[in-house]
Amino acid sequence: MTQPPVLHPLAMQTGGRMLITPEANAAEFGGEQYTSQWPGSYFRAAFKGRDVYFRVGKAHEILHIRVDGQKVGMLVKPVPGVYEIDGLSDGPHTVGVYVATESQSGPNTFDGFAIPAGEKGLRVPRQKRQIEFIGDSYTVGYGNLSPTRTCTTQQVWARTDDTQAFGPRVARHYHAAYQVNAISGRGVVRNYNGFAADTVPEAYPYTLFNKQQRYENPAWKPQVIVVGLGTNDFTTKLHAGEPWKTRAALHADYEATYAKFLQSLRARHPHALMIVWAADVAKGEVAAQASKVVDHLQGQGDKRIVFAEIRGLQFHACDSHPTLQDDKAIAARLIQVIDARKGVWRR
Repeated sequence: MTQPPVLHPLAMQTGGRMLITPEANAAEFGGEQYTSQWPGSYFRAAFKGRDVYFRVGKAHEILHIRVDGQKVGMLVKPVPGVYEIDGLSDGPHTVGVYVATESQSGPNTFDGFAIPAGEKGLRVPRQKRQIEFIGDSYTVGYGNLSPTRTCTTQQVWARTDDTQAFGPRVARHYHAAYQVNAISGRGVVRNYNGFAADTVPEAYPYTLFNKQQRYENPAWKPQVIVVGLGTNDFTTKLHAGEPWKTRAALHADYEATYAKFLQSLRARHPHALMIVWAADVAKGEVAAQASKVVDHLQGQGDKRIVFAEIRGLQFHACDSHPTLQDDKAIAARLIQVIDARKGVWRR
């Protein structure tokens, strides 16, 4: 942290779901606080000068700091306050702060960027392309930095880097704005090993996990939506006391609920290309059930939904999750699917 000179706020571009509230203590940074909890949130600004400041509020995360597209630093559970990036060449720059970790335990806050007198704020180029990624731990990037499958809870947190997960990789390929709306351990109707918590379709409508405010953003109109759910529904056996007496009953509930969830996305984004994907895990059960849902929706007339099964992943990261190499492979397959469709990016 640093004691800054007199500062002037920079216009900022955000990515991810944000609760925006007034913040009197951050007047030099724009007077607003941005609270986020879904993974993959980011903040970007542009300026001409040698240094830039940013203000962090309550934070449980690892932040990656980028200047002109290059990583220049990292903050781990940063102390609230003002931070400076200095020593830059005297010219135009872009600056970004990216949340790399998952924040199920609580939301994080960010207050914006600012520059000293004599420097000039620049407009951040608007990204006309938008992609949304919905899913579970695979989409989060759970433990993807890990060299081993065996990890402690702390190691999972420290070795999770959403900025290198497949979603942001695909978005960077297309120079697209993105959202990552995913929660580790959650499914469509059943969470991992049957534990009690909101499923992804139950949590999805809300800005934060406390479910106090529904997410509404008229400017968020993704041309591509990538959904990967089902791993947590099917990779463990059913236990006594769960709502489903048989695997067939679980299948039926999953199919109906997943179809309804995808239909709700279609109602909100009628022209988006929707890619439902699954890895070849759980002896093919996840892919079989997800593809069945897509077949059903295609049969009802949805011609802009497709299914992609992704095979050959290593799963050598924490708790047998995708590695960075796997993330690259998933991204490459999704790019292949997107490029095979004409007119994807037309509004």
